[in-house]
Amino acid sequence: MKQPARTSSGSKTKRKTREMLNQEARDRKREKKHRGNAAGSRGNLHAQPQKRANGGKPEDPRIGSKKPVPLGSGVSATKNHLTDKSASVDAKRVAIPPQEELAMLENDERLDTLLDQLEKGASLSAEDQAWLDQTLDRIDALMELLGIDLNDDVKEENAEEDLYRLLKG
Repeated sequence: MKQPARTSSGSKTKRKTREMLNQEARDRKREKKHRGNAAGSRGNLHAQPQKRANGGKPEDPRIGSKKPVPLGSGVSATKNHLTDKSASVDAKRVAIPPQEELAMLENDERLDTLLDQLEKGASLSAEDQAWLDQTLDRIDALMELLGIDLNDDVKEENAEEDLYRLLKG
């Protein structure tokens, strides 16, 4: 087999100097530095127009939940961010122990006056009647939660009277 003949011209490549290598490295670094989006482009909606099929407003480019987060602790922080009235009532209920809430409801002046009006036979407005029903339902729920049953007291009295009649008769 014949081997290819070597040519004397161009067999050696010229080696780069340290200065040339450094300059090439600086150029590569400069090119690498300018990758990606410009600063602040995430919030700039004009740079990337987004079209929606249903014709609504464009989507928010930020990732994640946009729901406001209450900062701080306590009921006052949750009140500001809740729009539903029933949800804010629930937040109040969580903060108060059931025994204290039951005591507060039993000592409520508005509840007493409305119950007195009902006993006298007066009719209540729709708003007052709704509030009264809601409050009485809450009292029942708290009593169930605490294990208090008014029917047990009545049954015990009737049972004592029945025993007394049996023993006497």
